[in-house]
Amino acid sequence: MHTTSILILAFWLCTALMMYAYAVYPLLIGTAARIFGRPETPPLAEEETPPRLSILIAAHNEQAVIEDRIRNALALDYPTDRLEIVVASDGSTDQTEHLVGLFADRGVRLIAFPSCRGKSAVLNDCVPRLSGEIVLFSDANTEMDPAAARRLVRWFGDPEVGAVVGRLILVDPATGRNADGLYWKYETYLKTQEAALGALLGANGAIYAMRKEDFSPIPNETIVDDFVIPLLAQIRTGYRLVYDREATATEEAAPCVASEFRRRARIGAGGFQSLSLLYPLLDPRRGWVALALWSHKLLRWCGPFFLLAMLVSSSILAARQDATGVPLVAFQFAFYAVAASADLWPGIWGRNRVVRLANMFTLMNAALFVGFCRWVRGSQSGAWKRTTRSVEMETA
Repeated sequence: MHTTSILILAFWLCTALMMYAYAVYPLLIGTAARIFGRPETPPLAEEETPPRLSILIAAHNEQAVIEDRIRNALALDYPTDRLEIVVASDGSTDQTEHLVGLFADRGVRLIAFPSCRGKSAVLNDCVPRLSGEIVLFSDANTEMDPAAARRLVRWFGDPEVGAVVGRLILVDPATGRNADGLYWKYETYLKTQEAALGALLGANGAIYAMRKEDFSPIPNETIVDDFVIPLLAQIRTGYRLVYDREATATEEAAPCVASEFRRRARIGAGGFQSLSLLYPLLDPRRGWVALALWSHKLLRWCGPFFLLAMLVSSSILAARQDATGVPLVAFQFAFYAVAASADLWPGIWGRNRVVRLANMFTLMNAALFVGFCRWVRGSQSGAWKRTTRSVEMETA
């Protein structure tokens, strides 16, 4: 095959894969959910004592928010004699452990570790020490709806359900208003459609629950524990993951672009790392789960390389004075210039939805590329990389 033909084929193949991952797959999974999906309904409640529930909050230097988090957990609509609240401090060097101790008379238990090892190591050590049949995992900066615990726990009346994921609502740190952007709504839509097909991919660390007996220790260096833990248990037990939109929690959105970039880079590194544990789910015999993992995750993680291949192949074509090369290169540079304008002139272009989407798409893929590089180098550890909370910024 002629070199020019190979370059053209490479460009359009990568373009097609990107279009599939971001545009075709959502249409495909939505159509499949309408045709083959089944509405998930929790089993009928029985008049009996609810299962004992343990809320596990992993924390590292969270003195700014930990008191509010504990008060929120204590205010949950769940029988107090069936509720255990545990805060696991991973080598905190601030006042976190002291503040947790102030709630000891209300039954809040502190498990303190002398050194910071990362959230996965904390979960591995703490889950076996919990007394609850059901474990509700949460973060220190999360605020749960009072009914969230009951709504999550009700699903475990179905023995085929092994984990239940709640809905996380992002709020603006300055105003407290709903900050769910178009991309977050897009991701929530995909999660809803995949859940209808029994293909929910992992959880959100802010609000998900599973049976204690189904928890399996994960490598201490695991970066995206909330992705790995439920899916690894699903591989082992074959249970279903359920998404409950009514079980809600709120959390502040990242306060700045840099914080969001670091978060996405960490997720990217963790995604590639997780494949060494979750690769069995890529087997086509897994059905909808395999389709979702290939389409929603793996192709997305490979997106930066598709974009680079598109730019390189079209640039070579342009250098060869091929008729198709110049407009293709020009379009890509124009797209990236539009994306950059949101950061360069936020007052002018930052409010334009198209510009914001281009900016978000570009930054997300750049972060995934950084994450891949960190994964290859082994420089992305599972240790904590805290995001500065708004309350800390106010008092700084």
